[in-house]
Amino acid sequence: MGKIIAIANQKGGVGKTTTSVNLAASLGVLEKKVLLIDADPQANATSGLGVDVESVEVGSYQLIEHSATAEDCILSTNAPHVDIIPAHIDLVAIEIELVDKDEREYMMRKAITHLKDSYDYILIDCAPSLGLLTLNALTAADSVIIPIQCEYFALEGLGKLLNTIKSVQKIHNKALDIEGMLLTMYDSRLRLSNQVVEEVQKHFSDMVFETIIQRNVKLGEAPSYGESIINYDVSSKGASNYLSLAKEIIKKNA
Repeated sequence: MGKIIAIANQKGGVGKTTTSVNLAASLGVLEKKVLLIDADPQANATSGLGVDVESVEVGSYQLIEHSATAEDCILSTNAPHVDIIPAHIDLVAIEIELVDKDEREYMMRKAITHLKDSYDYILIDCAPSLGLLTLNALTAADSVIIPIQCEYFALEGLGKLLNTIKSVQKIHNKALDIEGMLLTMYDSRLRLSNQVVEEVQKHFSDMVFETIIQRNVKLGEAPSYGESIINYDVSSKGASNYLSLAKEIIKKNA
């Protein structure tokens, strides 16, 4: 039976989508069957795996709205063993449309829980907000990965996210676990980067992944080619970091 992992942080630019795409591709290369659900209206995970966003007819909008089944929404990607439920800009409207629906926080859970029989890992790339879309993802998930950028405002807003996770655990999803905090965009030459790593490890110790994602030019280039770092440059530092993270997650869930 598979595991659903949401990748969430309401701060933008912390490496959520980079992590979603490259972790999915790394797990795929390690012969795990992976489904990536793009739950961000910006649809960067969709284009990052080579899917033309403009051509998306059914995706996460229809999935959450229950106007299409999960199976209708799944597309294959150019990454081995990785499928995707793509997003489109129309996903922006979903928060408004869900407001007066019954059990609005459970729409995604109802649509995807049965897919755990078909995949080893289902990853959900969340939007940079704590709105209904992210709430749906956290209610559907077994665990959450929190990317934390190694920069000055890294810990700002983290308390708010942890409080949201706590309230989801209390009200909607008692089984929700924190898979781990992932330090991203690390530059060993910067004193600030090292201070952030120390702070996060000191405060959250066991909750922090051993793998740290280093700042890497190739990670920034890969999405413009519609490829994961594994396809784009498997010898790069970025590929090595994400493969290491995938192995750590597999080992943890063995």
